[in-house]
Formats: sequence, C-alpha cells, structure tokens
Amino acid sequence: MSDTAPDMLPGMQRSRWSGVRKHTFLCCVSLVMLYPLLWMVAASLKPSTEILNTASIIPSHVDFSSYRRGWFGLDVSFGTFFLNSLIVSVLSVIGNVMTCSLTAFAFARLHFPGRNLCFAIMLGTLMLPYHVVLIPQYILFLNLGWIDTFLPLVVPKFMATDAFFIFLMVQFFRGIPRELDEAARLDGCSAWRIYYKIMLPLSIPVLATAAIFSFIFTWDDFFAPLIYLGDPGNYTSQVALRSFIDSSNQSDWGGLFAMSSLALVPVFIFFVFFQRLLIEGIATTGMKR
Repeated sequence: MSDTAPDMLPGMQRSRWSGVRKHTFLCCVSLVMLYPLLWMVAASLKPSTEILNTASIIPSHVDFSSYRRGWFGLDVSFGTFFLNSLIVSVLSVIGNVMTCSLTAFAFARLHFPGRNLCFAIMLGTLMLPYHVVLIPQYILFLNLGWIDTFLPLVVPKFMATDAFFIFLMVQFFRGIPRELDEAARLDGCSAWRIYYKIMLPLSIPVLATAAIFSFIFTWDDFFAPLIYLGDPGNYTSQVALRSFIDSSNQSDWGGLFAMSSLALVPVFIFFVFFQRLLIEGIATTGMKR
C-alpha cells in the first residue's frame, strides 16, 4: 500500500489542477457574460457626462442623481409603472398556474374523445409566431372594449393559452404513478379531487418552474403592453423605459440605466426565492421516478 500511495499523488494533483483550470475558465466566461449587466449598473451610478464616454465599469465618483431623475423624471412616477408590471405579472402567474395545470391534468390523466388530436393541435400552436395572431387578437379585444386596459394582457392567461407550460406540466404529470389515481378512485375521489388533493401537492416543483418563467416572461414583455396600452398611466415598466429615449431631443441615459437596474430587482428576487424548486422542476420533468 505504501508503494501505491506515492503513485496516486501525481494523478490527484493532475485532477486538482484540471479542476482549477476548468473553474478559472468558467469564471472568465461568466465575467464576459456579466460585463454588460455590470456596466449598466455602473453607468447608473456615473455622472451623465461619463456614461457614454468610457467603457470602464468604475465611475470616477458615485452619483445617485440618475435614480432620482429616473424615478420622478417622467409625467408619472416610475413607482406606478412598477405597480402596473407587478399587477400584470402576478395575475399572469396565477392564471397560468391554475389553468395550465388543470389542462395538463386533463391531457395526462383523463381519457376523452379527441384527446390526442387536441394535444397535437395544442403543441402545434408552439410553432406559431405571436405576430400571426396579433391582428385577430387586437380586433377581438378592440370590439370588446379592452384596449388600453390590463385585460388583454391578463385574461388570456386564465384560458390556458401558454402551450409551453401545458406541455411542461403534462410531462411531469405523466411521471407520477397512476396507482395513486386508482387508489383515490377506490376511495370515492372524483377527478377534480384527484387533481387538487393528489396531483397539485406532488407537482410543486413544476408549478414553481411555470410560475417563475411566467413571471419573468410577463415582467420582461415589451411588445404586448406596447400594442395594447396607450395611456402612460397604464404603462408597464418595460414600456416606460422607452420614454427615456427621445429621437429628437437629448435622451436621459442615466435615468434609463438607473430604472433598468431597478427593473431587474423583482426578477432577481423571484428567482432567488424559487431557485431550488426551479432546478428540481426542470430536472424531474419528463423523468420516470
């Protein structure tokens, strides 16, 4: 054993140095990827005269005036835009989690005529660009009198229109043993009770995954609020950021970068709180356990 121990040391050292090189490489790549974000945050702390004159992320001195100008610089306080984004995002999360999970349960656990055809049509909608249905949807919402309200952004979420989340949940539900359903039916449970008494408690990871992605997608959405919202008081934060850029006059880049940095905070907090469930949901979706 004494003869083999020294022979193992070179191999252990090579493995250790290999790990160091890999981690060093990954850290360098991470810094490259994070540089634009770090530069934006640093630019929000720079004086206006320095923002576009240097690529350095180190300001000559810290200046918080950009945050004050960004928060109060528009006709409406930026807090209103954050509140609008929060309302739309939270309602979208609730709608997607409720209706997409219910639809996924029907596709994964119930038997009804045309189930496979409906599921195939639902998957086909994933290949349709949003712009294909934009004009028909706009005409529909215009006739309903919903333009310039949050309804076009929220109501479709309560109708299971996000096929991606349905597909994600179907794959997860199929991994749950069907013996649980059969045992519940023997005890007299209906399909509805099986859904909310058995399936939902066992599906917390995939529900959290759908909630996180739904929140991020909705919070970062720029196109749909730009189309349906006309009153500045109804703007979401992403649409309001566009107001800092003026093609005819001087743009307030400091206020833009300051409010852009603040707009990342809710997404970051939401991700940090549900990170463990997100990773677990992605790792277990579609796997037989």
